[in-house]
Amino acid sequence: MIKRFIEYYKPPKIKRIFIIDMLCAFIVAVCDLFYPMITRNIINIYVPNQEYSLMITWLIALALIYVLKLGLNYYITYYGHVMGVMIQGNMRKDIFEHLQDLPFVFFDENKTGTLSSRIINDLMDISELAHHGPEDLFISLVMLIGSFLLLSTINFPLALIVFSIVPLLIFIAMKLRIRMADTFMETRVTIGEVNATIENSISGIRVSKAFSNKDKEIEKFDKNNSKFQQARKKAYKVMADFHVGSSFIIDFLNILVLSAGAIFFYRGWINFGDFAAFLLYIGNFLNPIRKLVNFVEQYQSGISGFKRFVEIMDTEVEVDEPGAKDIYNVKGDLKFKNVTFSYDENKEILTDISFNIEAGKTVALVGPSGGGKTTLCHLIPRFYETEEGEISIDNINIKDFTRSSLRKNIGIVQQDVFLFTGTIYENIKCGKFDATEEEVYEAAKRANIHDFIMSLPDGYSTYVGERGVKLSGGQKQRISIARVFLKNPSILILDEATSALDNVTEQLIQQSLEELSRGRTTIVVAHRLSTIKNADEIIVLTDKGIEEKGNHEELLSKGGIYAELYNSQFVNM
Repeated sequence: MIKRFIEYYKPPKIKRIFIIDMLCAFIVAVCDLFYPMITRNIINIYVPNQEYSLMITWLIALALIYVLKLGLNYYITYYGHVMGVMIQGNMRKDIFEHLQDLPFVFFDENKTGTLSSRIINDLMDISELAHHGPEDLFISLVMLIGSFLLLSTINFPLALIVFSIVPLLIFIAMKLRIRMADTFMETRVTIGEVNATIENSISGIRVSKAFSNKDKEIEKFDKNNSKFQQARKKAYKVMADFHVGSSFIIDFLNILVLSAGAIFFYRGWINFGDFAAFLLYIGNFLNPIRKLVNFVEQYQSGISGFKRFVEIMDTEVEVDEPGAKDIYNVKGDLKFKNVTFSYDENKEILTDISFNIEAGKTVALVGPSGGGKTTLCHLIPRFYETEEGEISIDNINIKDFTRSSLRKNIGIVQQDVFLFTGTIYENIKCGKFDATEEEVYEAAKRANIHDFIMSLPDGYSTYVGERGVKLSGGQKQRISIARVFLKNPSILILDEATSALDNVTEQLIQQSLEELSRGRTTIVVAHRLSTIKNADEIIVLTDKGIEEKGNHEELLSKGGIYAELYNSQFVNM
């Protein structure tokens, strides 16, 4: 764990700042060791011997030392924090890039708000540890070792008495370390849950208001917020035990030094100047102990966040099979051969599914909800992996292709359109980031959205709001269609692309979809059967598998499941 943490200090720029920071910290620690010795010499030598010129010289030297210390502390404070932010930024970049490569299953099992908490809150504490941790630990060790060596030169027996308290402090710190680790980890988990609740409630605020669910949402928030408070109380109790115990020992140390020093002075084993220097060094001795106490707390807070960071980083990413190649010049022949898939061991969603789609043909998937239509579509771009069987494109197993090139050749238009916060132009261009303005405009025209965009005051620079909230469902859908036009894939998946729209908007969108489907291998998932009458083949998929195949007229004449579904829709109209 520590070794992996240290890896983030290795980039040249960070490494340079870290080395200079540690060097500055070392010099600052050494500077702090000068004051008691100069004080001792003034009391023991310069004042009794009336060597005022030497005294003034050393006082000036001390002032210069403090000026040097001022500059060094500025570097430590500013650039040390800059280093921490750089490490935090690199960690955030790594985890974000890692998230992009994780399979759909990971996001099925983890809440968005919890992941956001790990990326933001956890890394903030890691940043503080990255800066202050090594620095505080290093300064403390230099101060403790330096103080002990100098105190030993003054009076070795008294130095041993003072430092005999250190093992007790270490014992208390180690005793409470495990308890602190557990409570800090529990706190981080509950912070993630609170963030997830907030993110979920804000995203669904319109639904909440529509159903007057304010009280219920507050109740859910209060429940998680209460858990967070309880977790923090536990953490603060452990911290209180640690601070109170260590503070008491430090206070007791003052009494010990005064008592032992007074006895030594009374016995003539130490003179007044040495006794004064001893007391000053005790101040220097206490500061690193306080830093060590703070370091233990900071370490537990930061390392618990790093453990959660590592948990995500250790999650296996999507990996292409050995020898996988990019796919080019795709015709679009698509075959499913004995494909079986389940989300868990208890229930198979797809069992022994086989069918073929010729290049350029359109196949519609219909059937009751839960039959696996959307799941089947998700298997083609390998959002999920088949358990058995094979899916091939142009007679080559899709596992022989790199995922990136495979997905570049597949366009998806879904019922639930997601628009990124930004402009209309940016949202269309995510279909092909290297597209020219002319290509973006042409894609919008083919999706029948260009004229609407141009009617807006800001045109293509219009901000869509979070998740496209400022646009209607039909407008968002046409933007998503424009994305796919821009992408120009060989295989097209239309997953309930018009089911959430009114009839008038559906007809407009349907025209765009027909244009989009022309010349492409197309799979259409639809509940509104009127939209797929012209499909080359219709497959009826239920939880029992493929029950029927054929075109619209053939399936109606059979009088089976499709005919029943079709007639039920139009009899009720």
